[in-house]
Amino acid sequence: MAGQPDNQLNEENCVCMKMKMDNTWNDVSCSQSFGFICYENKKPNKTFHIIDNKMKMNWTDAQSFCRKNYTDLISGVNQIELFKTQYQNDTVHWNGNDYFWIGLFRDTFWSWSDGSSFSFRSWDKGQPKKTCAMTTSNGNWSSDHCNKTKPFFCYNDSVILINQSMIWEDALYYCRDHYGDLVFITNQDDQRWVQERAKMASTPYVWMGLRYTCTLDFWFWVSDETVHYKNWALPQSGNDCNMSGAMDRNGTWVKLIDDDHQLNFICSK
Repeated sequence: MAGQPDNQLNEENCVCMKMKMDNTWNDVSCSQSFGFICYENKKPNKTFHIIDNKMKMNWTDAQSFCRKNYTDLISGVNQIELFKTQYQNDTVHWNGNDYFWIGLFRDTFWSWSDGSSFSFRSWDKGQPKKTCAMTTSNGNWSSDHCNKTKPFFCYNDSVILINQSMIWEDALYYCRDHYGDLVFITNQDDQRWVQERAKMASTPYVWMGLRYTCTLDFWFWVSDETVHYKNWALPQSGNDCNMSGAMDRNGTWVKLIDDDHQLNFICSK
């Protein structure tokens, strides 16, 4: 929708889609209640399930409903385009003014609920024309010559992907020698930062600082953080005495025999 996302009152962190008329998106408060669209991974094609406005929920409850009963909230541009071709003319579930939740939300950055890739761009009309990018007073992007002097923003990234392949123990010592430790995850914010790095790996999984102790029969972070937050792939049955935790490119955790796999890994500073 024109002028969106606008993040009014700095609290519009979830996205709904206007159905039938133009399929435009709008960022709104996650506490509002709308119908929503779930998807289910069924071979050979994804199946979509429309939960219409007779069963309105806020974004978080809609996400939980989809994950419990299907796979997730509809996520990714390709899914939405496929959905539109299949249901564009559906008159049972909506009229032209109805909004439905989709799986796009903003925390530190825009993300899809199921971890699908999202590339956000906000260029001013006619941009970019020059080599280096900058932000404008209205929050959009523009460009200028790189030799121009302007104020700037810095950020300190606390996690770094190492595009070298090592067994878990060698990755641990590498991180401790060069940065701080193998990465640990204690909440969903940490999870999102780390999974964004995992998407850029050259191996299907990346090592984390998660280790299993056979003697005491539990998982622990080598940084001494307690394992409260978890994002294991299901099913993940059985533990081996030489087992360490890794993350795939979608952010789910897996248990791997550490000596059998040489993977990229993520260090924390």
